[in-house]
Amino acid sequence: MFRHSQEKNPQVVDPRWKCVCAYDGTAFAGWQSQVKGNAIQDVIEAQLARILGRPVRTHASGRTDAGVHARGQVFHFDAAWRHGGAKLVAALSSGLPPTIQIKSAREVARDFHSRFSALGKIYSYHLYLGDPDPFSRPFCWGRLHDLDLRAMKEAAALLRGKRDFRAFSAFNGAEQEDTVRNLRRLDVTTCGRRIKITAEADGFLYKMVRRLVGAIVAAGQGKLSPERIKTLLASGERTSDLHTAPPQGLYLNKVLY
Repeated sequence: MFRHSQEKNPQVVDPRWKCVCAYDGTAFAGWQSQVKGNAIQDVIEAQLARILGRPVRTHASGRTDAGVHARGQVFHFDAAWRHGGAKLVAALSSGLPPTIQIKSAREVARDFHSRFSALGKIYSYHLYLGDPDPFSRPFCWGRLHDLDLRAMKEAAALLRGKRDFRAFSAFNGAEQEDTVRNLRRLDVTTCGRRIKITAEADGFLYKMVRRLVGAIVAAGQGKLSPERIKTLLASGERTSDLHTAPPQGLYLNKVLY
């Protein structure tokens, strides 16, 4: 394990490091730090503190909920690490559980921010028709039957574009955030019993992807008509007609910069 520490000089500005990581979110309470220390951020920051000899705060491109996975989550932090990106990956990886992988690390400009510099994100959601095997079950929404694929694709087409997605967020009603997003891509593809929904946008609201998936699945089950989807989009109504898909099928694939 590499260990690096130095006396802090208030006049020295630490370099900024950008890291890309992947994780199996099954056993974690999401990305964001928790009091009990069982979030992905907690585990990564604990390892950074061990190798740097001091506490370090990381900043991610966004939160992922408990049970949600990532193939390309991005985070950054500031630290006077002198050994290059490859050795930083090795040092971080030496103390992380096998369910978290540091894929890359490199020094970036000080004005880079994992969240605020992002131009968009790509998520995928995985469905399974029938009963998935034990190796697939933690990574998909399974036990689905008789889905109308044509209706699902029609629903996805209605949802694409620059729209107000207030109805497809899960805020508590007190937030002031702008709810307009440009949903550039929302595709439904199949491979045998597997169905993948891919979503790309300039940004996503809280639980927006899972609620989009819930609407598409409901359309495939004949529970949500195209007319109702149009009405919900236009009204911004948060209603029980829109269900939030379970977390285990969702992956953050890539953050765009």
